[in-house]
Amino acid sequence: MRHEFDCQQPPFNQLSESQAHTLSQSLDLAYYGQGDIVLDAGQQSDAVFIVMKGVVVELDPDELQSDNPDAGVIGHYTAEDVFGAISIINGRSRYRFRTLEETIVWLLPKAIFLQLMEENTAFADYFRHSLIEKSRLIARHAPREEGLDLSSFMLARVSDTILREAVVVNADCSIETATGQLRQEQADSLLVRHDTQLGMLTRTDLLDAVVMQHKTLSSPVGPLASYNLFSVQLGDFLFNALILMTRHRVQRLVVLNDQTLVGLVELTDILSFFSSQSHVIGLQIERAQSLDSLGRAARAMDELVQSLVAQGVKIQFAMDLLAALNARVMVKAFNLLVPEAYQQHVCLLVMGSEGRGEQVLKTDQDNALIIDDGVEWPECHQVMQQFTETLLSYGYPPCPGNIMVSNPEWVMTASQWHGQLARWAASVEGESLMKLAIVQDAHPVAGAVELFTPIRDFMFDRFKGNSVFFSHFARPILHFATPLNLFGGLKGSEGLDIKKGGIFPIVHGVRALALENGIKITNTFERLKVLAERRLLSRDFADNLAEALAVMSMLRLRQQLKVQAGRVPERDGNRLVIPELNKLDRDLLREALHLVKEFKAFMEHHYHLER
Repeated sequence: MRHEFDCQQPPFNQLSESQAHTLSQSLDLAYYGQGDIVLDAGQQSDAVFIVMKGVVVELDPDELQSDNPDAGVIGHYTAEDVFGAISIINGRSRYRFRTLEETIVWLLPKAIFLQLMEENTAFADYFRHSLIEKSRLIARHAPREEGLDLSSFMLARVSDTILREAVVVNADCSIETATGQLRQEQADSLLVRHDTQLGMLTRTDLLDAVVMQHKTLSSPVGPLASYNLFSVQLGDFLFNALILMTRHRVQRLVVLNDQTLVGLVELTDILSFFSSQSHVIGLQIERAQSLDSLGRAARAMDELVQSLVAQGVKIQFAMDLLAALNARVMVKAFNLLVPEAYQQHVCLLVMGSEGRGEQVLKTDQDNALIIDDGVEWPECHQVMQQFTETLLSYGYPPCPGNIMVSNPEWVMTASQWHGQLARWAASVEGESLMKLAIVQDAHPVAGAVELFTPIRDFMFDRFKGNSVFFSHFARPILHFATPLNLFGGLKGSEGLDIKKGGIFPIVHGVRALALENGIKITNTFERLKVLAERRLLSRDFADNLAEALAVMSMLRLRQQLKVQAGRVPERDGNRLVIPELNKLDRDLLREALHLVKEFKAFMEHHYHLER
């Protein structure tokens, strides 16, 4: 039956043809009855086990309970799953492996396994490396849907091959001379040096100056330039440059090597690498002159998400790009609905996953409004109701908790916001604490964004050094059990809630650490980077937590796409049925949930949650 073994499954697809032949010729079969111990804790293993048929459960012997069969369960292995390799690498098995039903396994002899590990670095990496490294290894061999292969783009960086040489003139250069240099260099834009600043001018700017502003050809170009430029470093990812352009609605970026100007990169250059409709949607949003035209652009983003997922774009990149596009939709709708006279006296906040920049599909609306003290706006509620209804028509669902600008409780003056935060802070009730968590993730996107800064700073100052508060604030991470101990019963059952069991503990735990340590950025991945930089978490642990969050977010997104396509009911958008996952997903999910469990143990100790 050796011919039935599939060498195309990871990690065996890393092997050469001759190595795969060696493996196939070395395999043997073993049968175990229900309840048999395949490998016990403390035992040395003579083989790596690959499940052909049946189910094997991994147990922590220190947590076994005679009255609870689920106690101590930390892993679950079904067809094509591999176990026992770590026991060979470490010398002995840390855990017990027991069958849940009659099981047949392939046996890969220890000597052959170690030989393949020595001969093939990629094969060895699969077993030796952390989640983040294993995820990258698997991603390189993951199948792509037909169409554009983005793998090369995802690794592409801003380099000399994509740079345009910058045409630089001094601020006192005349329009006539500048125009001549553009023609000579066959460029569309030039940089203007004014003291230590750099500004930018395009052909269109020069034409408008002469035709619309009636400037003479001898007029200096310095006053015409825009000095609010955005830059990237030489070697940055092209995808990050695209996100920066999308977020700030610019088509050119200055490229620096540290502080030295090396050139320009233009949107058209990046799009020669990346042919997706994201730039088209951005242009549609920018040019929208009505709510209807804006809605057409907003609704097109669902198709963009499907394209990004199908081509294997990493979830963090997709989150960044979609967050930038969603923010532009919010800003445009705000500007179309809010009278110009009030736009600089109110601030629109987005919260929840949108505030953290971790939304991909359109999730529940979570937003609020700050009104400058002393401003009277009688039509405020009517306009905010229309704003909520507009987003509903664009496909943004309502917030089940009614945390929206259409709810007057989330529309307050700056002074009222301070008072409300103080009242929530004085309470240790769950509802008040979660409202504080929601505000901590808030991000200002439209209007007078500076109104939010003193409110955010007030919240951070309020809790500095308050260990009792943080014990209560962090406790919700324990409300949902890490679903590792449920794997044995999931086959054919209702499934696993990945948001409650996996994503929420990381997001909220990192949120608590950020609030405690004055980290005011909102994105969970960025918060983890800062926690590592400040040595509040080890670099490896923070990186692997980020990868665990990415793995679970992608699995959740795929499930939500099934909901969107009508393949599963809406109530199952967060629910993963383990037998329906392929081997790759089960491997990564298992390791991700182990990291969640480890993080929760860290948080329990850090905030004394065991009390």
